[in-house]
Amino acid sequence: MSNQTDLVVLGGGSGGYATALRARQLGMSVTLVERDRLGGTCLHRGCVPTKALLHAAELADAARAAPAHGIRTSFDGVDMTGVHAFKDRVVDRLHAGLRGLVGSSGVTYVEGEGRMVGPTSVEVDGQVHAGAHLVLATGSSPRSIPGVTLGPRVMTSDQALRLDEVPGRVVVIGGSVIGVEFASVWRSFGSEVTIVEGLSGLVPLEDPAIGTQLERAFRRRGISFRTGATVRGVTSSEAGAAVTLEGGDVLTADLVLVAVGRGPVSAGLGYEDHGVALDRGWVVVDERLRTSAPHVYAVGDLVPGLQLAHRGFAHGIFVAEEVAGLSPDPVEDVTIPRVTYCEPEIASVGLTEPQAREAHGEVETYAYDLAGNGKSQILGTAGFVKVVRQADGPIVGVHLIGTRMGEQVGEATLMVGWEAFPEDVARFVHAHPTQNEALGEAALALAGKPLHAHG
Repeated sequence: MSNQTDLVVLGGGSGGYATALRARQLGMSVTLVERDRLGGTCLHRGCVPTKALLHAAELADAARAAPAHGIRTSFDGVDMTGVHAFKDRVVDRLHAGLRGLVGSSGVTYVEGEGRMVGPTSVEVDGQVHAGAHLVLATGSSPRSIPGVTLGPRVMTSDQALRLDEVPGRVVVIGGSVIGVEFASVWRSFGSEVTIVEGLSGLVPLEDPAIGTQLERAFRRRGISFRTGATVRGVTSSEAGAAVTLEGGDVLTADLVLVAVGRGPVSAGLGYEDHGVALDRGWVVVDERLRTSAPHVYAVGDLVPGLQLAHRGFAHGIFVAEEVAGLSPDPVEDVTIPRVTYCEPEIASVGLTEPQAREAHGEVETYAYDLAGNGKSQILGTAGFVKVVRQADGPIVGVHLIGTRMGEQVGEATLMVGWEAFPEDVARFVHAHPTQNEALGEAALALAGKPLHAHG
C-alpha cells in the first residue's frame, strides 16, 4: 500500500516545513515526514533554545551592571532549573504554533523514521509515501572529534542545552559560532571559560577585523582562548576532564564542549541506493537544488554551504516554487545574513574584505566605530560597522560587531542583495539615536561626505 501526493518531504525542520507550507500555498498535495519533533534542530536543539540561554545570560550581565546605571540590584546566581523552564516555555509555545500552522495548511504530517525506498518515495513504519517529487531535508547533527568519547564531562551542544548546573571551568573546543555562543553564555553565568581554536583566530569565517575585535572583547570579559592550537586528546573521569594540546599543554576543566561544527544526516537513509550522489555525506545539488536523481531535491543543512535556519527557509520556498514551475531566482549564500549571538554580537552579509579583493580586485572599505554612536554608548558597547564596496561600485559586504548588532543586519542584507551604492544608502535618513544610524554613517563616509566620522 502506498499514499500518493504531488510532493513528499523527508524532514520537518526549517527547510522541510518551509517547502511543505509553500507547496500547499501553491496548490500541491504534500506529505511531510519527521522522525522527531516538527521544527527540527533549529527549534528544539539549536537557534531558539540557545538564544533563550543567551537572553538569560544577558539578564545576568545586566543585573551585575545595574548599579553603574543607578539601579539598585544585585546578582545572586543562576537557577538552571528556572533557566530551562524559561527556555522550554519558549520552545513549546513555538512548537505548538508550528504544529497548528502545518495542521491547518492541509499538509499530511507523518511522524516516524523515514527512508528513501524508491525514485521519489519514502517508507515509514511499513507504509510507502510516494510523490511526483521528493525533497530531502534531513538536516545535520553535531560533529565530534575522532577518538574523543562523549559522556557526562565531554559533550556536544545537544547535551549542553540540557545541563542542569553551571560548570565552574569549561574548555570549549572550537571557536566558531557554536563555540563562542556557549562560551559567552557560560561566562555570563559565572564560569571560567577557555576556547581552543585550531585556526589563527576566533570566528575564522568572518572578516578578519571582526575576529580581532571579538578577541579584544572576550579578553575584557575574562574569556581565555588558545588559537592556532591542535587538540591531541580529551580524557574524562567523574572528577573532571582534561584537554591535551599539541606540544603537551593540558587544560583541565569540569566540562568540555566539543563545538567543531555539524555534519549532514544522510547515512542509512537510502539516498545513494536510489541515485542521489553524496560527497562526504553532503547531498550534491546544482544551483536549482536538484540532486543527481530525477525529481529529487535537497534543502537546508543537508546541502553544502551555510548552516542557517533562514537558509533552509529560503531553500524550501525556492524548491516549492521551482516544482510549481515559477522559475524563482536561485538562493545565493553570499546574500544570506549571518548572526553570531555571543556578547558582543556579530552580524555579516556578503563578502569579507579579503574575499572582495580576490573577487573584484580593488575595493574600498570604511569601518565606523561605535564609539561615535549615541545608542551604543548608552548600551556600553564597543565595536564597529564595516562596509566593503567595489572601487567606485556597489556594496559587496557589510560586517558588524557590538551589543545587539544582529538586529541591524536586515538593512545590510538589502544593501548587498540590491547591489546598492554607498551614495544610494546615504540618501536615506536613519533615526537618531539608534544603532541603525551607524550603517548610515558608514555609507556617508564611503560616499565621501562623512558626518560623525573621519573621512
